[in-house]
Parts: sequence; structure tokens; C-alpha cells
Amino acid sequence: MKKVSFAEFGGPDVLRLTDAEEPHAGPGRIRIAVRAAGVNPVDWRIREGQKLGAHPTELPSGVGLDAAGVVDEVGEGVDGVEIGDHVFGEGSSTYAEFAVLSAWARMPEGLTFEEAAGYPSVVETALRVVREVGVQPGQTLLVSGASGGVGSAVLQIARDRGIRVIGTAGAANQDYLRGLGALATTYGEGWVERVRRLGPVDAALDLAGSGVLRELVELVGDPRKVVSIADLGAPESGVRFSGVAGSVPDALAAAADLISRGRLHIPVEKAYPLAEAAAAHVDSQAGHTRGRRVIVV
Repeated sequence: MKKVSFAEFGGPDVLRLTDAEEPHAGPGRIRIAVRAAGVNPVDWRIREGQKLGAHPTELPSGVGLDAAGVVDEVGEGVDGVEIGDHVFGEGSSTYAEFAVLSAWARMPEGLTFEEAAGYPSVVETALRVVREVGVQPGQTLLVSGASGGVGSAVLQIARDRGIRVIGTAGAANQDYLRGLGALATTYGEGWVERVRRLGPVDAALDLAGSGVLRELVELVGDPRKVVSIADLGAPESGVRFSGVAGSVPDALAAAADLISRGRLHIPVEKAYPLAEAAAAHVDSQAGHTRGRRVIVV
């Protein structure tokens, strides 16, 4: 089978499309014929060799955690899923023609494989950080870097829970944020005052790692009410860094419920073939994403 992998840490140029042995579903696992794989910032952080405790890496390594596809192997002890089912979930080395998943759910009706591949890690992260930051219905949550996959999910999850949201993003994404129910403003010079004009803030999320933790703490008034998923230096500011996933099966079930109720939709901004995984990483690292980027197989 074809698989994207890397033999050394480094930039996007270390990614190679190689021939590899097919993986197989062990106990408690399923294998899918991959139709699409999600592109997440953690993918290129791992490729660069960043020390992420939740994702130890041995070289050579495959790439990718999220995928959607068709079940073609069911491991021992697994029930509730059959060969031929369309599922989305999380596993390892998902930029490949076949991948083993450790957590999965049936794809909601009407969802394409490309769309489904963009949800697993994104929704788990969004649910986790909303919980960890402790924002309650009726309060206001500030989201820095709100137009990407996690931000798109946070805005919609917050709206579903009765939480008021202020989102920052580039000028081109202001209408997109408003369409997701957020009060929108641009980042850049003067952004703190622009946020203040939109009202007081009870909690804040840093999703972009753009060096704004001091300002977020200033706006909220308490570093314990700020959570970052993108700035590894967050603890130095008294801010919690959230990098360890919670229950992925629970997150997938929540995603399926929200999607089925029409309360969650994350658009796919761009899809790339396996051979262009490096380009997908370049674009992901550049930021300014509206929704999700995925690999199609």
C-alpha cells in the first residue's frame, strides 16, 4: 500500500510517499480502507520533532491521527461494527491507503468522507478545552484564532450550550465567524481594545499560539481562566497548556450527535492527494485556515 512517512525530523520536505506493508486490526481495533485523513497541527509538530508527551515518536514514522473510510477488518473483541461500515475516527499513520483505528463512530447521514475526516481530533480538542476553561452558559468566551478547525468547533459547541463567543481571526474570515454565531474582530494592532468594546470576557482560549497570552490574561483577569493548545510556554504565564486527549469515543459520539442535529458543520477548505502531504503541512503551518484541510486517498 501507499503511505506517507518520514525517516528524520524536519520540515515538510522530509515527508515521503512510500510503499509499506498493510497494517492489520489487532484486538479492540478495526482497519479501514482510508478515503480521507484529517490534517492537524499535531501532525507537523510531531514531524518537526517537538516533544509532545502524548505522542512519542519512533523513526521511521507514519503521519496522521484522523481518518474516515470503509471498515475492512474487525479485530478480536470488537462488536457494533461490521465490514463495509462507513466510519470516522482516530488511529495512527492515517495518511495511507489503509489504517488501524483505536476509536471510531459511524459517519452521520449525509456526511462525505472528506468532511468526516476533519472532525475527530478537532471535536475532541474543542470539547476538552471548553470544559477545562470552565466557561458556563450565559458567560462570554474569547477565542483567539477562531477560524480554524478547533475554533470552528468551539464556536458551534459554545453556541449550542448558550455561551456567548467573541472570536478573533483575519479580515477575510470575519463573516465566516459571524456565520458561526460569534462576535468577530480582527487580530493585529489594537485588537485588545476592539475586544473590550464587544463586552467583558469571562474566559479565553489560545488556539493559534500567536504570542497573545499576556493580553488574554489581562482581558480575563485570571490566568486560570485561559487555556492554550498552541503555546508550549503557556505554563510560564500561569496558563494551562492542554495537550492530552480525553475520551475520543465520547468525543466522536458527541460530534455525531451535534452533526445529526445540524448544530455542527466544519467546512473543508482544501483537499490534497497523498502525494501532496508536504503541501498540506506547509499550508497548515501558515495558518489562516477557514475550517479544515484533509488528505484524500
